[in-house]
Amino acid sequence: MASTFYTEDHEWVRVDGNEAVVGITNHAQEQLGDLVFVELPEAGRKVARGEAMIVVESVKAASDVYAPVDGEILAVNDALEGSPGLVNEAAEGDGWLVRMKLDDATQLETLLDEAAYAALVG
Repeated sequence: MASTFYTEDHEWVRVDGNEAVVGITNHAQEQLGDLVFVELPEAGRKVARGEAMIVVESVKAASDVYAPVDGEILAVNDALEGSPGLVNEAAEGDGWLVRMKLDDATQLETLLDEAAYAALVG
């Protein structure tokens, strides 16, 4: 069964076993506005928690998306290449960014649950 975690930088992580799907939260996409470009990493890239791994650009600004945990990028959401607005339409669904293999699942313990994230964004 999948569990969802959140970061204070407004990323979500949906974990199933030792794999996770990562994206930005609905709150984040609302703050950014209409996305016009998403720069995704290459599959196979190793990332460290806190490392900038993706750039999202909106009509307002460009913003980094950080790796919520250590791991390896297994796949990217190729649909975003032609339709970056998919993140605006379904940030926590079809607008996911990457799928990754977790190096250390205990890092998830440092992330926020849904209630804590809801309290953060108020």
